[in-house]
Amino acid sequence: MGIKIFGRKKLQAKLPGFGLTLGLSMTYMTLLIFIPLSALVLYSAKLPVREFWHIIANERVISAFKISFLSTFYAALFNFVFGLILAWVLARYSFFGKRVIDALIDLPFAIPTAVAGITMSFIFSPNGIMGAFLGKFGVNIAYSKAGIVISLIFIGLPFVVRTVQPVIAELDKELEEAASSLGANFFHIFSKVIFPAIFPALLTGFALAFARGLGEYGSIIFISSNMPYESEIVPLLIVKKLMQFDYRGASAIGVTMLVCAFVMLLLINFLQVYTKKRRAN
Repeated sequence: MGIKIFGRKKLQAKLPGFGLTLGLSMTYMTLLIFIPLSALVLYSAKLPVREFWHIIANERVISAFKISFLSTFYAALFNFVFGLILAWVLARYSFFGKRVIDALIDLPFAIPTAVAGITMSFIFSPNGIMGAFLGKFGVNIAYSKAGIVISLIFIGLPFVVRTVQPVIAELDKELEEAASSLGANFFHIFSKVIFPAIFPALLTGFALAFARGLGEYGSIIFISSNMPYESEIVPLLIVKKLMQFDYRGASAIGVTMLVCAFVMLLLINFLQVYTKKRRAN
């Protein structure tokens, strides 16, 4: 009897419409995510293991994977630091032009990535405004690996800022005031009070920027030289395979990219859960 009552209470605690909303959510994810990804995996599964490995172990493919993952990591790491600073400024301070800067953060979401790539290639080209200035110091951004990183920084910055900004805005300032009254300086307050509270959100923003950067194509092809072994990214290599009607090679590379990205995101999610549990304890 007690078990039944507990069961009823547990059912009553659920929000109404849970079954319907869960069903709609799963249907939506199945149609837009699971079916396309399953089709890619099933198509590549037709390849013999030896042929699959021969495609992936190709020196050009390995080079493209290194360039994609390293460039995306550097860009996400840059946004991890400076996205936090920008989110802190927007959340904690009021100044002239704040609304304009706040709106510009979302600009990469609004404009096509190809437009962003053309604009950055024009600015950082040897004859561009920034390119001519940096060229005096021997720094070349356009048509190099540095151009790829710049493009990915532009694309991934909003993910970090928009993830961390509301968390910073909702932080309890009384904890900071209490730590300050006990004699803690700003460095200790930030490292012991603020950073542990915003780190899970910051890690989420890093993961979103990293995932977004791995699949970026439109903005990179205009600012990069797209040379094999030098600045060729994985999405571009997949497109080249498709243009050559090499569907087997494209599917094998796509599945490998999918697995690598999923594993890295899964590890980041586990790390995020671990930090939350450790902070709760």
